[in-house]
Amino acid sequence: MTNQNGPNGVPKLMDLLDEPVPGVGTYEDFNTIDWVREKSKDRDRHREIATKSKESVLALMKSISDAFSGWLLMLLVGLMSGALAGGIDISAHWMTDLKEGVCLNGFWFNHEHCCWNSNETTFQERDKCPNWKSWAELIVGTNDGPFAYIMNYLMYVCWALLFSFLAVSLVRAFAPYACGSGIPEIKTILSGFIIRGYLGKWTLVIKTITLVLAVSSGLSLGKEGPLVHVACCCANILCHLFTKYRRNEAKRREVLSAAAAVGVSVAFGAPIGGVLFSLEEVSYYFPLKTLWRSFFAALVAAFTLRSINPFGNSRLVLFYVEFHSPWHLLELIPFVLLGIFGGIWGAFFIRANIAWCRRRKTTRLGHYPVLEVLVVTAVTALLAFPNSYTRMSTSELISELFNDCGLLDSSQLCNYANVSVTKSSSNALPDRPAGQDVYTAMWQLSLALVFKMLITVVTFGMKVPSGLFIPSMAVGAIAGRLLGVGMEQLAYYHHDWVIFRGWCSPGADCITPGLYAMVGAAACLGGVTRMTVSLVVIMFELTGGLEYIVPLMAATMTSKWVADALGREGIYEAHIRLNGYPFLEPKEEFSHKTLAMDVMRPRRSDPPLSVITQDGMSVEDVESLIAETSYSGFPVVVSHESQRLVGFVQRRDLVISIENARQRQEGVVSASRIFFTEYTPPQPPNSPPPLKLRGIMDLSPFTVTDHTAMDIVVDIFRKLGLRQCLVTHNGRLLGIITKKDILKHMAQMANRDPDSILFN
Repeated sequence: MTNQNGPNGVPKLMDLLDEPVPGVGTYEDFNTIDWVREKSKDRDRHREIATKSKESVLALMKSISDAFSGWLLMLLVGLMSGALAGGIDISAHWMTDLKEGVCLNGFWFNHEHCCWNSNETTFQERDKCPNWKSWAELIVGTNDGPFAYIMNYLMYVCWALLFSFLAVSLVRAFAPYACGSGIPEIKTILSGFIIRGYLGKWTLVIKTITLVLAVSSGLSLGKEGPLVHVACCCANILCHLFTKYRRNEAKRREVLSAAAAVGVSVAFGAPIGGVLFSLEEVSYYFPLKTLWRSFFAALVAAFTLRSINPFGNSRLVLFYVEFHSPWHLLELIPFVLLGIFGGIWGAFFIRANIAWCRRRKTTRLGHYPVLEVLVVTAVTALLAFPNSYTRMSTSELISELFNDCGLLDSSQLCNYANVSVTKSSSNALPDRPAGQDVYTAMWQLSLALVFKMLITVVTFGMKVPSGLFIPSMAVGAIAGRLLGVGMEQLAYYHHDWVIFRGWCSPGADCITPGLYAMVGAAACLGGVTRMTVSLVVIMFELTGGLEYIVPLMAATMTSKWVADALGREGIYEAHIRLNGYPFLEPKEEFSHKTLAMDVMRPRRSDPPLSVITQDGMSVEDVESLIAETSYSGFPVVVSHESQRLVGFVQRRDLVISIENARQRQEGVVSASRIFFTEYTPPQPPNSPPPLKLRGIMDLSPFTVTDHTAMDIVVDIFRKLGLRQCLVTHNGRLLGIITKKDILKHMAQMANRDPDSILFN
């Protein structure tokens, strides 16, 4: 830009308010955004559009399209996430079946679809059809005998190893951020932290592919958590189509909150549960507008998934239950027991998993991610194959455990000794004595329970996409089904006991074991994640069991109380702390009696605070200050003597503005003065032109006095999403408190290592 002369022939100052400099007001990687600044930026933009819209029709159209862009974005996010989730469901189903055999009609059919098309399938043997061949039948020619069994076993293990090896290699080579569940990082990002690339294109592509591979490999993990990450990646990529969201980090986080709801909506087919999950578990800032948009996006996503129909049963939900038999008040006792079990298991799981992950971080185990995944997969496959309940995919297992035994069920769990049944109009059968198969199934389920409990601890946190919802639900569902069958047999053999008398007459259907499995699943998932409201809604949307809300609520609440008594944090908070992300937990109380002066920097022994004066420094002084320090911003004061505060300027904005002025404004050299004042005082005749940077200064930085109690400061940081806060005494600047200082202080107060908070 040429240096135009002003009216008196004096060189005109280039004020940065005239033309926005690209890059000013953006953030570096691993930094926290300033919510207050972002929100005021958006309000200014909105005000400008509103005033312009009265001037012309074109501007009015622009303002309407601006208002509509948010809803359009939600529509796109819903469509894209729903389509991806449908694809993931279908491919995972097919690849899981591929471990056991192949369809001769077309290798792209899974077992179920292969046998649908067959005319020779009988209802009793609906799993056996001539078109579906197990690997042993293809290679050896028969499916019976020890050799065929070993053949099937080998193929199962080989496919599992191949899938998991592909998954971990892709993650390692192309997108290291695609591993894990992604929910702890998304919580951190939504609280205002920036992790570049975490929601990028590569992460989306690799996470989608490797999620299918990881689920199909038979590892003890689910696809639900990663689907939230996938939906957030879609939202972040689509945000780039709209300037309003591309340029404003706070607005983008509103979209990501809605995307988290979409993720759960497509993972479970539970749109309302998804909205509540985003509100209760992941979001940091959730205004009403975001609630409506989340609702709309979750609706679109669920509709898209339903039209793809991945489960082939024209239902949206994963585990639809057919039974609607009533439950009795006294059954609340076993339900609460399941809640206690869920809470204890949740607390145990969190401790064990965090200890294992810490071990992975600090020892040599962490240097061999591929080997670790292969070893865990091999152990999982070798132990899972002999037991039919661990061999099937976890979702199928949960589905079978939730199911109630009808007249036509051919599963082992339903092989009761036959009692002459007076055919009633319903499919509900009276309680019957358990047959030999049921006892075998109980043994297998008990072994499956121990296996799932131990293997999930090691699996969650490996370098493949891994969700936690489905494995936790499986543990609870197995425990619940075992208790349910136990109760059923008690009621059958001892219906004259006090607890059964009056409501359980012989020949009646009193106890529904499938309901116990549902309640157990909710209890265990609640114990691990500490969700309450959203969990109950997800569970009844997932199963369609509306009349079981009270048992689900009782178990979920109990499991939360028990787990909270044994350890304060849910699994996601524990992982956030393990990784050292700067996350101010909104649920945690700050109960210590410290003051702002105890936390602020500089401390008494430190060198004085680095500040910039409003009119006394040259470009060279400021550049050397930037080079010598690594702070992310500097307070601007009237002078070093008075230390009266004028404003605050971000380091990144300073660097960009000075570079930009050197390139575009003639005559700016190291000796040029920098002014943050409103008017520039007259300069000596031969001095180089000054640089006016008032436009990049925050004129209303947040300040507290040195005697403000820390619990109030923590509250201010949480509620306003501050990045830093200045401390004054009698109007003079004393020091600064950043979000990281608060987190370190909280860690110190809780006797943890304050240096575990890694990022700015």
